[in-house]
Amino acid sequence: MDTFVKKLVEKASKKAGYSTENLKPEDLDLHVAFHYGIPSGSFMFAYDSLQKILAISTKDGRIKLLGRDNTQVLLESTEILATKFLQFIDNQGLLLRVTIKNQIEVWDINRKMLSSVYYFGEQITSLTIMQQCFFIYVGDSLGNITVLKLDKESCNIEKMQYRIPFSASHGNSGEAVADYAVMHILPQPKAESKRILLIFNDGSIILWAIQESKAIFKTGGKIQSLGQENKEVTSACWACPFGSRIVVGYSSGEILIYTIPSASELTTDLTTDKESSKIQNAPTSKLNLGYKSEKIPIASLKWAHSDEKAARLYVMGAADTVSTNLVQVILWDEQTELRTIKLGLQLPEPCVDMEIISGSTKTSKHKQEFLLLLGKSGHIYAYDDCLIEKYLLQSQTRSPPSIPREFKLRLLFPSSSITSAKFVTNNSSSLSSLDEDFIQVAKNIPPLLSLEAKQFDATGFSGFSKIKNLYLTGHSDGTINFWDATCPIFLPLFSIKQQSEDDSSSSGLAVTAMHYNNQSQLLVSGDQSGMVRIYRFKPEPFSTENSFSLLQGSSKKGNHHAIQSVKLIKVSGPVLSVNLNYSSGHLAVGSDQGYISLIDIEGATLIYQKQIESEISAGVISLHFENFSFHGFDKNLLLVATRDSSVLALDNATGDTLSNGMIHPRKRSKALFMQILDGQERQRKGSNIPGGPSDSSKGLSAGDGMPRPLLLLLCAEKAAYVYSLAHVVQGVKKVCYKKKFGSSSCYWASTFCSPSSAGLILLFSCGKLEIRSLPELSLVKETAFRSFAYFPPKANSYCESSICSSPDGELILVRSDQEIVVVSVSSRKEIYRHLDSFSQVYNKDMMSEAFVSPKIGEKEKKKGIFGSVIKDLNSSKTRHGAFGADEGTEDMRASFEELLSIFAISNFPADVEQANNLAMEEDVDLDIDDIHLDDPEERPKRHNVIPSLNKQKLASKLQSFKGKLKQMKVKNEKPAAQEEPQNEKAGAVDQIKKKYGFPSSNETSAVATIAGSKLTENLKKLQGINMRTSEMQETAKSYSSIAKDVLRNFEHDNKNS
Repeated sequence: MDTFVKKLVEKASKKAGYSTENLKPEDLDLHVAFHYGIPSGSFMFAYDSLQKILAISTKDGRIKLLGRDNTQVLLESTEILATKFLQFIDNQGLLLRVTIKNQIEVWDINRKMLSSVYYFGEQITSLTIMQQCFFIYVGDSLGNITVLKLDKESCNIEKMQYRIPFSASHGNSGEAVADYAVMHILPQPKAESKRILLIFNDGSIILWAIQESKAIFKTGGKIQSLGQENKEVTSACWACPFGSRIVVGYSSGEILIYTIPSASELTTDLTTDKESSKIQNAPTSKLNLGYKSEKIPIASLKWAHSDEKAARLYVMGAADTVSTNLVQVILWDEQTELRTIKLGLQLPEPCVDMEIISGSTKTSKHKQEFLLLLGKSGHIYAYDDCLIEKYLLQSQTRSPPSIPREFKLRLLFPSSSITSAKFVTNNSSSLSSLDEDFIQVAKNIPPLLSLEAKQFDATGFSGFSKIKNLYLTGHSDGTINFWDATCPIFLPLFSIKQQSEDDSSSSGLAVTAMHYNNQSQLLVSGDQSGMVRIYRFKPEPFSTENSFSLLQGSSKKGNHHAIQSVKLIKVSGPVLSVNLNYSSGHLAVGSDQGYISLIDIEGATLIYQKQIESEISAGVISLHFENFSFHGFDKNLLLVATRDSSVLALDNATGDTLSNGMIHPRKRSKALFMQILDGQERQRKGSNIPGGPSDSSKGLSAGDGMPRPLLLLLCAEKAAYVYSLAHVVQGVKKVCYKKKFGSSSCYWASTFCSPSSAGLILLFSCGKLEIRSLPELSLVKETAFRSFAYFPPKANSYCESSICSSPDGELILVRSDQEIVVVSVSSRKEIYRHLDSFSQVYNKDMMSEAFVSPKIGEKEKKKGIFGSVIKDLNSSKTRHGAFGADEGTEDMRASFEELLSIFAISNFPADVEQANNLAMEEDVDLDIDDIHLDDPEERPKRHNVIPSLNKQKLASKLQSFKGKLKQMKVKNEKPAAQEEPQNEKAGAVDQIKKKYGFPSSNETSAVATIAGSKLTENLKKLQGINMRTSEMQETAKSYSSIAKDVLRNFEHDNKNS
């Protein structure tokens, strides 16, 4: 039955003149052609100070890179996972990202691809890269530090033998620690290859000597005092170029400063095996900035080193709190710490991250520093750091400077929302224009990372004839902007600010619909008040005066340099749809209140106005003119689609309804798109006359000579329908094809043409994009774009995103003034010929030869000895200080060669052997007889030795032993049917074991049974001890009350005597 139906459908399709195999998956290439701006969901920064590349990570796993000269590229991970850590290997074109699943991704920036993924076994809580080589410190939630090595050639990560276990950094004191997590790993400035500072979640700060593999200094930790609240470390940074001072922020809002011994102060002989670590619990000083009183956790700390008077500390509070001073900058004066000079930055929203970057402007070629703050909404705010420094230095003088103001990083688009957009292609223009001049013009646009005003001089614009792709945007303030979209970075051409009806001022009303055709040089716009404006452009070339001059004064005089005339006409209700019949010169306008108005363009007169009655919503979302021939009668139709998915056919001349009722689905949903299908979608799209009438009366026929029946495509949120137009005219509902959507709603739809056929584009709220064939609506190809995820606007506000498409399937999404996403569905690449130059953020020429990846030879690798030569570092900088020719600067070449050999050898071989033994099933390290839980009266009096036990090791052994017991139990409970053949094999195995002195399986089971019984017995003894302890506590209370009574009686007797 299914085969018969399929053949019948195919036969009917061929008879109708449509081919079901025209659109093929290989004809399509769904990809993001270009991304410009700041992606939505941004929440983390990383910065390469040498290459001047800013990385912005999003919550869904995307990474945006912003480089010099407006270069930028968007990287997308295969999995949608949020980022925990993001760090560059400076000047090497490599970026490391740690996901919430503890995967370490290595991104090759030069090739713009994910090179490798390393799966870390534990919960990663901190990550630090040694910038002068390719070693990575990883701290986990158990308090251990692992050393990894990145091979630059293959971009693969290798685990080194060197490690720092929690027991080694804290010692075997047996003290119970609530949280072992390593929060920060900071190489000590001027001694990066010798010492690292470890900061744990409980506040413990440990200075670790790498070569000696031991802790040499301890401070911090929880101070035991009455009434002290629990606090955890949330942020930390160095506050000294020599590594002698550390600033630590806590969840309680406290900011404490600790003194760390520098290289010159460490004179203790670290080569001895004796315990030589110094302990200092109290901090040196505190910073009172008001965070503690408001209980705001310190989310981030950054320190900027300058001269002694201008060093600054940047403090940022947690974004989930409400306060007026979440971000503060403190003048760091080591001589006068008691007097704090600070500046509170008043931002419109809380921030989630901050970064200090350097750059330069066109007006000022000297180096400038910028403070970037990433808002909770994903917007980026920038401050001129020089102005912050100036304010802090002069704030106490008689004439202090003004408080620095923030600048919001945005595109060239106006701050007003885009309410309507059109993407128009010009097939007559040639791509062989002067590309070099075009690129040079594009580079004159101020970059995103700039504090300069976003302005662009387009004085030389003289017409549309040379524009390949034209992008029009209507805005909420009544402005209409024209952009050259041929280049990925949109170039502004000119702007029209619509005037009010009396030409006294700008209208200020949102543009809700537009229609433009580059052949007729005609623009029609409709606004929220129902005003329709018809613009006719002057013959090209235009005058070369300022293209951004507004349409001032009388609109009918046409004093704009490109506008010849403007005609206005008012209709009822906000305009939703506009379409133009070029053969008759009639303009159809549909409003939100269900009114359909037919206007004569030349005279700007209203021919008729008709209101559509609808049960749910009468808003007219689409209008189409069509020449229709049926049973020998020719009719000029005006097809109407309303918001509630109803379809109606009107007589174009009179506006009369041709049928008795409207066609609509049984389950209605919001209508999005309507299109007439006549089998010539490709030709009609290529003509670039959207909405123009097709002439079906001129004998359009299929390949077999039969006439093509006209079809009507209607796309709604929940389904897509293809109706027979002949039946729609008669008011009869005949669904030729139908496709219901899944749980995700469709929010945008349009048609496109490929070189061989036409297709339907559907966008869903989850970000999925589908390509379906016409008219069958069968799925051809699908993918998901995270930038296209849709979030409905708030009440009484405009949608944040605007989407439109070209006839050949190029989609443009603009999200307010933050980002532009260009998606292509075809494999055509000539229209984005400038992508290579704009997406190359990494500059190979800047890579210093000093940074060479250490390579391991085959023979040396087997021996664990590294013999590669590292070139000297010349004037290279790290985040904490510069390596110059000072006396305190170590010989980096010799140090790193030594590190290679140190990290290749296990520094705790006994622990490694013990861990391997625990992993073997045959060995049971913990003997149940080693645990004595006898009654108190049976034990001799002795000192309590429980605190001296290593509770962490004991707990791990118990857990391991418990797991082995479970495994033995599972093995003993296998079905009886499998026991017989296993018993035969077990006998032979037991004989072999006995021969070599190993216990047999039966003996192992017996040992396990005895161990289990002893464990049960000891548990009972523990319960008995708990009961006795409770009894003793009650007895002690009774003795205490008796003693109080005796004392009270004694005092009473003394008073009486």
